[in-house]
Amino acid sequence: MAQQQMKSLAKDTAIYGLSSIIGKFLNWLLVPLYTYVLASSADYGVVTNLYSWTALMLVILTYGMETGFFRFANSADEHADTVYGTSMTAVGATSIIFTLLLFVFAQPVANFLGYAANPEYIYLLGAAVAVDAFASIPFAWLRYKKRPVKFAVYKLLFVFFNIFFNLFFLIACPYLMEHAPSAVDWFYDPNYGVGYVIVANIISTVLQTLFLIPHIIEVKFSFDGALLKKILRYSLPLLVLGIAGIMNQTLDKILFPFIKADGVADLGIYGATSKMALIMLMFTQAFRYAYEPFVFAQQKSKDSTLQYALAMKYFVIVSWLIFLGMVFYLDIFKYLIRNDYWQGLQVVPIVLLSFIFQGIYFNLSIWYKLVDKTMYGAWFSILGTVVILVGNFALVPLYSYWGCAWAAFACYLVMMLVSYFVGQKYMPIAYDLRRMGIYTVSALGLYALSFLVDNDNVILFYGYRTMLFLVFVCIMIKLDLKRLITARR
Repeated sequence: MAQQQMKSLAKDTAIYGLSSIIGKFLNWLLVPLYTYVLASSADYGVVTNLYSWTALMLVILTYGMETGFFRFANSADEHADTVYGTSMTAVGATSIIFTLLLFVFAQPVANFLGYAANPEYIYLLGAAVAVDAFASIPFAWLRYKKRPVKFAVYKLLFVFFNIFFNLFFLIACPYLMEHAPSAVDWFYDPNYGVGYVIVANIISTVLQTLFLIPHIIEVKFSFDGALLKKILRYSLPLLVLGIAGIMNQTLDKILFPFIKADGVADLGIYGATSKMALIMLMFTQAFRYAYEPFVFAQQKSKDSTLQYALAMKYFVIVSWLIFLGMVFYLDIFKYLIRNDYWQGLQVVPIVLLSFIFQGIYFNLSIWYKLVDKTMYGAWFSILGTVVILVGNFALVPLYSYWGCAWAAFACYLVMMLVSYFVGQKYMPIAYDLRRMGIYTVSALGLYALSFLVDNDNVILFYGYRTMLFLVFVCIMIKLDLKRLITARR
């Protein structure tokens, strides 16, 4: 039974993962575009900084309602349609209020962030975040209704729209401005640069949300104030968790311009090179999309803890596989970005390890969600925020973006360990620590061995690293995958 549940989870993860991988990869291709088209790494530093702020605001505007929706939609005491209508109404109302406030106070906010000359950056990105927050509930509904294909299609729509409008404003319009200016000079400003990245984002967000309208109106509207109070009582601690969690991901990029004077160019380098670790983040997000509804749906199963332990082990296996694939072939991937960004590539292994810790922490987080002790998640995230805050202020002035990378590494390592030890007290789960330890030691050992051969001889260099990669695959097949494949037969 447990193996069947793993098969179902793997299927949904594959669908969510395929869309996430395709979408994020296509979206990631904008990074090379930005590094080649934008005038300098400082311009990409502006993009990195602003999008870090929007990630934080998105968490605030959803305030844990996605997880709250799953918790109560799966409850025998509540009707899923009512939970959906109530959640959507609440998030929609707060998004509208946020948008109105931002339009009023855009200039003071822009002054504080250092974009006084472009207050439109603030209200355009703010409006995009508000629309995105509202859309999170219909997307949660699609996940609840087991419609991963539609979920994937709508997520990809944003990506395609965003790529199209970025190419239009950053490539097509400059070309037309040079060869046929009358076609675009009535709306296009060749000096606006980074601003068109933001314009492309808001247009794409609105268009994606329009496609969700059939799912917004497919359920008869219903709102329950008493239910909302229960959802908020459950979800608001998750807001603290979410804020701390996203700050752990973005705080370094938010604080960097304040900590390091004239550091926007370094921030651009760090932002671009850390994107090289995106594959690990894509896998973690894809797993999260499938795993969260899976956890709540299976909580009444007799072998639920076994399923959670198996899911953790397979997550760790794939994570180390991705890690080795990235670090062994990083010298190939680097050509995707302009060579003046290459100096930051050495932080990629550290960023990858941080993402692995982050993914394991997410797996561990099921215990406080299932036993309704979400405040523990908030405390863990606050602890992580303190670690990354202290790490950035201590290390960034001395080591620039290296300080950011090591602070994030320490943050997720601490959160992972604390969550494990506390979680075993409230909800003991027999994780296969021995096997996961074998995979960890094997991966790190193979990574260390990869430095024994330098890249003077390209064929020998990549042949040797490919052999090391295959050694890990053989370990993986021998210890676990062979038995899993046999069990499915």
